[in-house]
Amino acid sequence: MSISEIKPGERVKDVHFTEDTLSVDLIDGRTITVPLAWFPRLLHATPEQRENWQVCGGGYGVHWPDIDEDLSTEGLLRGAPAPHGIMSHVA
Repeated sequence: MSISEIKPGERVKDVHFTEDTLSVDLIDGRTITVPLAWFPRLLHATPEQRENWQVCGGGYGVHWPDIDEDLSTEGLLRGAPAPHGIMSHVA
């Protein structure tokens, strides 16, 4: 998917977690829910670190400054987990 194919409705509205999932609400009303295990940095982060997120990438991404993690709505919509070998920064 190229940048020109990203739709305005795919921008991030909210982010929330359960014990084992990450959910990203989009402004078009959809919610993307993926296993937290796909993203080791988020999986091993504290609840406080997970809750400290910012919209980035012109609204099409989420950044967690405490753990240096970035996810895009494009990748989440494709169902793309973190590449193998990416280790979390666990304090």
